[in-house]
Amino acid sequence: MPYLLLAIGLAALIAGANLLVRGASRLALAVGISPLVVGLTVVAFGTSAPELAVSVQSAWSGRADIALGNVVGSNIFNILLILGLSALITPLVVARQVLRQEVPVMIGATVLLLLLVLDRALGRLDGAILLILLAGYTTFLIIQSRRETARTRDEYAAEFGSAAGANWTGRLWAQLLFIGAGLALLVVGSGWLVDGAVQLARSFGLSELVIGLTIVAAGTSMPEVVTSVTAALKGERDIAVGNVIGSCVFNILAVLGVAAALAPAIIAVPAALINFDLPVVIAVSIACLPIFFTGNTIARWEGALFLFYFCAYMAYLILAAQEHDAIATFELAMQTVVIPLTTITLLVVITREWQARRQR
Repeated sequence: MPYLLLAIGLAALIAGANLLVRGASRLALAVGISPLVVGLTVVAFGTSAPELAVSVQSAWSGRADIALGNVVGSNIFNILLILGLSALITPLVVARQVLRQEVPVMIGATVLLLLLVLDRALGRLDGAILLILLAGYTTFLIIQSRRETARTRDEYAAEFGSAAGANWTGRLWAQLLFIGAGLALLVVGSGWLVDGAVQLARSFGLSELVIGLTIVAAGTSMPEVVTSVTAALKGERDIAVGNVIGSCVFNILAVLGVAAALAPAIIAVPAALINFDLPVVIAVSIACLPIFFTGNTIARWEGALFLFYFCAYMAYLILAAQEHDAIATFELAMQTVVIPLTTITLLVVITREWQARRQR
């Protein structure tokens, strides 16, 4: 039964997110919002709608560990797995705006979240702060979109369609129907997914936090996987990167903001999330800067590096949850070999890139 609930819930979430993105994107274009802003806001927010539905449902039902683990795990999943997989398909060119603005915003939002939960609680005031910042960030993007390039506008318009179409799908009532059906599927699917995840956690003796960080996070990130990988296959690299970064920002500011504001009580934050998982998200977010800096491109080997660290993080969660004897050896290998070697490699690459730019 837990597996059936998970499967049906995930299917409903993915279908709902697709309908919501389709309807909201064309509706936004119809009222004059630019394609770039649609990609960075409506599409990124729409693909994060499963995280929002699941986290709000979990917080409302008193299962805060799933709500928190879902957001933190989804951001790790987005950066390490989705960007890594997309870069393996084709090297991703990173726009200057993403490097100078979006990644720092993502890092700042993650650091702010850590500061807000240091008291091991996420209350309504914390949620209000996150939502106010989300409103300001979205307003800033809309104003800034006036400076977008023609190439970027064409790329986003080609991916997400025009404001109207010749058939019935281009009508206003059709977009509203898509949005309504998508929201309904998200609400129903989130309930099934949360119930299935809780039953699964109990049957395997795992904590709800671990289930949220792994199974639920992977499931709710499926729309981001589909959007970014499809964009990479089509060569639409701005969309592949922008969707991931935009979703990470939305997960923190909107998903946790709404969850904290609507939860019937203050959300208790596990110590493990503060001491390990949130620092991992911050480290992963900061790691984007030197990798993006190297030629403004995420190369295939850098994508492979992201995928390796994602596998290592998942392995650590599983070993720690089972209190496996190999956990000490695993930690030692990561701390003394893998992480230092990665750091040295990135420093060498950055130094070479900096010297090459000076010689130009």
